[in-house]
Amino acid sequence: MAARTWNAGGTGSGTSDFIDGAERIRRLRRLSGIARLMDTAIGIPGTRLRFGADSIMGLLPLVGDGAGAMVGLYIVNEARRLGVPREKLARMVGNIGLDAVVGSVPLVGDLFDVYFKSHRRNVDMIIDHFGIQPDDLKRNR
Repeated sequence: MAARTWNAGGTGSGTSDFIDGAERIRRLRRLSGIARLMDTAIGIPGTRLRFGADSIMGLLPLVGDGAGAMVGLYIVNEARRLGVPREKLARMVGNIGLDAVVGSVPLVGDLFDVYFKSHRRNVDMIIDHFGIQPDDLKRNR
């Protein structure tokens, strides 16, 4: 039987405060993969510049930025379910809002999307909250 931990801080969200360590790592790996796909999946050869699906979807006016924001809200909801405090959740929503609003401006928004990686920032905030090293999320192969 897997050991379970109790989040004494709780968020008051009504969700279960019991999540075992293996389940938390599994969820964080999934969120990290989503953030990578959305923000840094494609690299430009010869540069350190990376972008992802969020930048590509942002080329579609309003629809693309809205879709990127929906993915971001999924990440925030998972953070809430994991027990991240409301203050951090609010900062995460602010990151998504900034990305969606500025990203919807033609041309300037497209460049902004390449440099402001809201999904990556939010997942890093979750990982930092739990004190997990990013290397701990890599799967042993």
